[in-house]
Amino acid sequence: MSLLLQQISLCGKLIASKVRAAGLSDVLGYAGSTNVHGDSVQKLDKISDNIILETLGRTGVAAGYASEELDDFVPLNKNGQYLVVVDPLDGSSNIDVNVSIGTIFGILARPVNSVGSAVKKEEFLQPGKQLKCSGYVLYGTSTMLVVATPSRFPEINDVVNGFTWDPAVGEFFLSHENIRCPIVGKTYSINAANENKWSNNIKKWHNNMKDNNSLRYVGSMVADAHRTLLKGGIFVYPEDTKNTNGKLRILYEANPMAQVFECAGGSASTGSKKILNIEPTSLHERTPVVLGSKSMVEDFEIACVF
Repeated sequence: MSLLLQQISLCGKLIASKVRAAGLSDVLGYAGSTNVHGDSVQKLDKISDNIILETLGRTGVAAGYASEELDDFVPLNKNGQYLVVVDPLDGSSNIDVNVSIGTIFGILARPVNSVGSAVKKEEFLQPGKQLKCSGYVLYGTSTMLVVATPSRFPEINDVVNGFTWDPAVGEFFLSHENIRCPIVGKTYSINAANENKWSNNIKKWHNNMKDNNSLRYVGSMVADAHRTLLKGGIFVYPEDTKNTNGKLRILYEANPMAQVFECAGGSASTGSKKILNIEPTSLHERTPVVLGSKSMVEDFEIACVF
């Protein structure tokens, strides 16, 4: 696991260097294709995906790799003990305008009796509560690696730590120890342009939020969730008439971010149930996502169920 996290941090550095020089090296813009979800693929999406895949392929620790950008999983080392699920570059629409973007990752353990044999798709379809580790890299004013480590023992708390990259030294240093999400906040993040597609209950909740809170929405999940994690508040990407099952992918976005918030004392829900309890049935299954301060997520669930 330590080696795998070291490799993921290396990927963060490599991607950060590409992002910082994007305007100078002809890697901005549309790559000329769409991914399995029908989303336009940006050049940096493909570059980031290749960086992670190639780096993990050299470790021997990862048995398989599944990405938002790929139709199917990629087998790596059949003797590897872990599977890695990744959104290589979250916030693609913000790449060309120099707004914060990020990489989201999750690490799953293979069943013990599967190690040594070819990886199967079913091994990736584990509920988020089975994640051994998860986190994200935020490429913003600084590059930060946030890692959530759930405890295996009831007497020891789950831990979320943040590490900031010092480019002068070339290493990540612990800068945000034992991150805890405040129980309540004053901001909410939601794409208000979709309001006419929401259910009446979500519209009512949104109108109530306007009275006492400030709307903050970047459009990169990593950026919006990171602010919510540190400052408190709520991030919501609900189902609507266009995306009846939600927009965000369970394996690559919802589960890793949900674990980060749960480990930090926050909450993560679909609006009606815990994200981490979902049993995924396909590699690219979607779900509504509600992340944030525990009391605010609970209020959303109450408002939207009744």
